[in-house]
Formats: sequence, C-alpha cells, structure tokens
Amino acid sequence: MSLPDGLSENAPRDVGSQAAANLRFIREAMEKAGSFTAVSGRGQVAIGATAFVAAIVAARQPTRTRWLETWLIEALVAMTISGFAMAAKARRNDLALFSGPNRKFWAAFTAPLVAGAVLTAAMVSSGLYNPLPGLWLLLFGTAVVTGGALSVSLVRIMGLCFFGLGTAALICPPRFGDTMLAAGFGGLLAIFGAAIARRHGG
Repeated sequence: MSLPDGLSENAPRDVGSQAAANLRFIREAMEKAGSFTAVSGRGQVAIGATAFVAAIVAARQPTRTRWLETWLIEALVAMTISGFAMAAKARRNDLALFSGPNRKFWAAFTAPLVAGAVLTAAMVSSGLYNPLPGLWLLLFGTAVVTGGALSVSLVRIMGLCFFGLGTAALICPPRFGDTMLAAGFGGLLAIFGAAIARRHGG
C-alpha cells in the first residue's frame, strides 16, 4: 500500500522528534527564567553587616522609643541598599525589575511587609514592644516565602528559616529580641546572600 502524497514511513518518527525537541526547548526556557532572582545576594550581605551594627546600638538604647527608632532607621538603610543592589543586578543580567515574573514577585513580597508595618503601628500605639522582633522576623519570612514561590529555591529556604526564627522569637524572653533580630537580618541574610551571589549572578 502506498502512502498519501507528502508523507513517508519516517513521518511518525519525525513528528516524535520534533515534539521532543519542543519539550526540551520549553523546559530549558523555564529553567533559565527561574534561575534569575531579583534578590541581590551581595546586597543581602551588606544589609546583614548593618543589621549587626543596629542590633548592638538598639540594645544600648535607654528607652523603647529610641530602640524602635534605631530599628526603623536600619529598615530604611536596608531598603536603600537593597534597591541599589537589585537595580545593579538587573542591569548586569539585562532584565527588568518590574515586568514579567519579577512583577509578580513584588506583589507577593510586599503584601506581608505592608501588613507588618500596619501591625507595628498598632502594637506601638498600644505600648506592645516585646512581640515586635518576632513579628518582624515572622512576616519578613512570610514575604520571602510568598515572593520566593516565583524565585529560586534558596530564597524560599531563607524565608522558611526566617519564619522559624520569628516563631522562636515570639516564644523566647523579650531580652533576646535584639539577638534574634541580629541572627535573622544579620546572620541569615548574610549566609543566604553569599550563596545567592555565588549561584545566581550576584
């Protein structure tokens, strides 16, 4: 029996080969897209260093208001460092920070941080300072986990570590608050930042 015009005995094999090639292309494209993280590892290391300094300064403050001001200043410093570091990383990788997958990252990342800011204001107005270190660590961890769902696995693991540390900080006596904050925003950020810088382009 002869085959219809335009077909040959090799047609099924050609179709299968083409499908396999398409699947490989799609898989490689997805892996390439997922290998970039907007998070700057080098920026995290720098933020970790400033957080250690902030923890030392905050522990020596005579009032809770001054203690809070110290950590709020550290938050502003951290955001500034992070912004410059991420912009530099995006330029090196020729990628936009606020489009495509990165736009979804920011939406998922910022919501828990906004919730943390609102809760901080509410707790301070009620004179509740002791739970703040645990609250900050817990909600930052939540932000990193939710944002990290659209990033590399190291980011998600870091978020889970912050989540666990925040839970521990809520259980520990209040005198360990600065130590817990130093361990999280100083230690964890620096450790994971060094790993991200090494594996994911800075």
